[in-house]
Amino acid sequence: MGVGVFIHFGINTYFGKEWSNGSLPASAFDPTEFDARQWVSVAKDAGAQYLVLTAKHHDGFCLWPTSTTDYSVRSSPWRGGRGDVVAEVAEACGKAGLGLGLYVSPWDRNASCYGDPAAYNDFYVRQLTELCTRYGPLVELWFDGAGSEGYPYDWPRIADVIHRHQPGAMVFNMGAPTIRWVGNENGLAADPVEYVVDHTQMSNYTIVSSTFAEALYLPPECDVSIRRGWFWQQDDSPKDLEHLLGIYYRSVGMGANLLLNLPPNRLGLLDEADVKRVQEWARELDARFAEPIHGEIGRRDDEWLVRFPDEVTLDHLRLSEHLDDGQRVTGHRIWHSDDLICSAGTIGVNRLHVFPRRTVRELRVELTGPGAGLDAVTAYRTGHESPPRIPAGYVAPTDHPED
Repeated sequence: MGVGVFIHFGINTYFGKEWSNGSLPASAFDPTEFDARQWVSVAKDAGAQYLVLTAKHHDGFCLWPTSTTDYSVRSSPWRGGRGDVVAEVAEACGKAGLGLGLYVSPWDRNASCYGDPAAYNDFYVRQLTELCTRYGPLVELWFDGAGSEGYPYDWPRIADVIHRHQPGAMVFNMGAPTIRWVGNENGLAADPVEYVVDHTQMSNYTIVSSTFAEALYLPPECDVSIRRGWFWQQDDSPKDLEHLLGIYYRSVGMGANLLLNLPPNRLGLLDEADVKRVQEWARELDARFAEPIHGEIGRRDDEWLVRFPDEVTLDHLRLSEHLDDGQRVTGHRIWHSDDLICSAGTIGVNRLHVFPRRTVRELRVELTGPGAGLDAVTAYRTGHESPPRIPAGYVAPTDHPED
């Protein structure tokens, strides 16, 4: 799917918090200009194929009128207590053809039964069942591992809810996952980007049922916020264009997926500065990649030949691996005559290379890995002499700061 948009919105938005402990009053939640259509429109402008909404963050405040707790939009003044953020977002996504995903925090700092695993598992399964039966179809369920290390969630039971009601949904990170966290909150993948991983060697943010084999097919999703934090803050500002471009090249361009967070403000709208930056980012990506030149792929002995209709001047190449039998490429080198253009590891669904501009008619691609094959090679002339980079001296913010 390439790019998705993350939406962190909830009670924290009204108190300038990243995390809260479940005690902030529901009466503060009142997005008087709430417009899910604006969120979806901006996501579409960004080239997103899906949107993931924080239906419940760690504080336990629910953006739908759940029957499980009073700590929800039902207890807020918004829409006279009759509002449903999840429903309006689901409707807007459906009309725009955008996939809907829901973040449902297992950790709940408001629920009094959280300290009783049996009671809380009943509570959480009821919440998840409401979401999986009232809204959808869902493309993803996002389980954040923060705060949950060692807690005995009933993952087989949770997985059964998903399999019965939303069998087509991807599952992020916990329980019975089908996709995994890339390992940082900066949106950056690193070579190699391996789709099959040994989950027992992964971070403790991934909790997998012991019934699973060690090796699982779990492509990575790279989550990052356009701002320093995940929830909207008055005095925060979006990352600059160069930084966002660098993130794109280090996520989508590495064969991973990018989930870019756009936090709505207290009015229930995406911040104007964020919207302008996303539109600027999308325009630049369109300018670089709107005119693809597709190469014809052939074989000669152990090499893959890529031939273009005519001589083309290019400074970017996009490679896609043949994945019907799984990810096979472990390394690749691209040659123009006897000149090595680039050398790297995995390809996966998408690998983007940038190099000084040159004019070519034919390229040679060497692949390593059993059964490795190319599905597509596309060239671009973008007008940029060198690849964009993460800004020098950039220091990542603390993951999920408390304040």
